[in-house]
Amino acid sequence: MSAVVRRIITAAKDAPAAIGAYSQAVIVDRTMYVSGQLGMNPETLNLVPGGIGPETEQALKNMGAVLRAGNIDYSHVIKCTVMLADINDFNEMNTIYSNYFSDNRPARVAFQAGALPKGARVEIDAIAMVDQIKEIN
Repeated sequence: MSAVVRRIITAAKDAPAAIGAYSQAVIVDRTMYVSGQLGMNPETLNLVPGGIGPETEQALKNMGAVLRAGNIDYSHVIKCTVMLADINDFNEMNTIYSNYFSDNRPARVAFQAGALPKGARVEIDAIAMVDQIKEIN
């Protein structure tokens, strides 16, 4: 039986360290699973001020740092889950999210969560391919 490679990804100081018993990301075979990213400043580990807009921006920047640590970028993301503290923040989140995923948008689900860690307004996780992707439309 052949083994599948599993690799733990850590973005060092470029994204907030895991605040629990999990990894920032795990690569299994050719798929990267990125843990939920909050709008936390990687240096202070505090949520950025300003609400949903700045938190969404920072969460996606943190995701980018984790993706780069796995030698890929946003174009490799195939699925995201967006958890919102308030579904009424959807439009503002979506406007910022669209700046990061303008071409070949990943599949996505967004929903209101009962509560998010640290009182966050948004948390975003992702699944990405670590191989080259050939687009067929």
